[in-house]
Amino acid sequence: MSEETQHFLDRLADIRAGRESEPTWIAARRQAGAARFEAMGFPTRRDEAWKYTDVRAIARGEFALARDAEFSPASAAALTLPIDTHRLTFVDGVFAPALSTLDGLPEGVSLQPLSAALVENHEAVGGPLGRLTGVEFSPFSALNTAFMEEGAVLRLAPGTVVEKPITLQFLSRRGEAPVMSHPRVLVQAGGRSQATLIEHHVGEEGAANFTNLVEEVILERNAILTHYKLQEAPLADLHIASIHVEQARDSRYTSFNLNLGGALVRTDLISELNGENATCDFYGLFYGEGRQHVDSHTLANHNAPHTFSNENYKGILDDRAHGVFNGKVVVKRDSQKIEGFQSNANLLLSDRAEIDAKPELEIYADDVKCSHGTTTGQLDEEAIYALRSRGIDRQTARGLLTLAFAGEVLEEVGLDAISERVELAVAGKLPERFNLAGLVEVAVALDDE
Repeated sequence: MSEETQHFLDRLADIRAGRESEPTWIAARRQAGAARFEAMGFPTRRDEAWKYTDVRAIARGEFALARDAEFSPASAAALTLPIDTHRLTFVDGVFAPALSTLDGLPEGVSLQPLSAALVENHEAVGGPLGRLTGVEFSPFSALNTAFMEEGAVLRLAPGTVVEKPITLQFLSRRGEAPVMSHPRVLVQAGGRSQATLIEHHVGEEGAANFTNLVEEVILERNAILTHYKLQEAPLADLHIASIHVEQARDSRYTSFNLNLGGALVRTDLISELNGENATCDFYGLFYGEGRQHVDSHTLANHNAPHTFSNENYKGILDDRAHGVFNGKVVVKRDSQKIEGFQSNANLLLSDRAEIDAKPELEIYADDVKCSHGTTTGQLDEEAIYALRSRGIDRQTARGLLTLAFAGEVLEEVGLDAISERVELAVAGKLPERFNLAGLVEVAVALDDE
């Protein structure tokens, strides 16, 4: 066992003393996670799924565990999205009730921190928890299970329609020493329920912490969930996320995976389309600058006939940033009459930026409609010249064209507060004479020309 692995196991041993009274099944799962992590160790670039992503910055990190959720209310308010929402807030993985807004939850909605759900109704949580993302999925899922202590549990009763979005806010603090957190999120959407879930990762400038998230989403028949994951963590933060979705007949899951921050970011997004007419839409946009590394792995498993998946991911990389896109569509045997579409386009703003893209199709049925493709290019100098001839300076012209490239994804975003955050990051700080709210329309029109 490596020294790096032992360091994390030592941290686990430090907190076991306070868990004597917890249910036996929780202790058994944590033990299984620790044992699996000890056996696997951290992935290396010799592992096919991690060949483009070096996690030594995590493995060699000296991370403690946060013990409190102290955070300036004024600072938290400045980082919070200006959206009327039901909100659970966590500070370095610790639940912060003072920064949460749970008043007025509609009937049929249960939203709790995981720690409370495990105390109040651990048997109901225990069944689905870990069913989709077990300790075998990856070393990081095993590590998350070993440290599983806090997170969120969202339950929607059948037929429940939630008008306001529900937000899970994860704040990262700047401290004397880096900390790690292993949030666990469980979403259970009953039949015919509808909701919008916002997952927002953000923090104080200069924070250099490690977040290892595991999220399991279960959609019953006719359930509809729109899931925004806005990751704009501080530029020194390390972020690993595994999101696993199970879809029953006629359900619909729409994902917006928007990555703007973090030094090292890896997201695995998997949907199991288990019932006829189940549909998943994956929209992704990642933006990297400096030496940021952003890795997006997606998988749509068509396990039943008449299922549908659509994916559109855009990558924008500047300076020495490195992006990875690996999208896979799997059509199981006898899953006839499915449709699976996948598109990945990347824009390199610097000669030193790098992208590794690998779209994949794996098909075991013959009556299907599937396509995939990837492109990588740079800004068109003729288009820049055309804009400059209209009196627009070069920096603004580059921002407009970059925004035009992202527009196809941003047009699908249904929340202005989120799209504006992304637009500002992608287009840069354009001169005040331009109205940012209208730039997408202008940029797309220019792109069409």
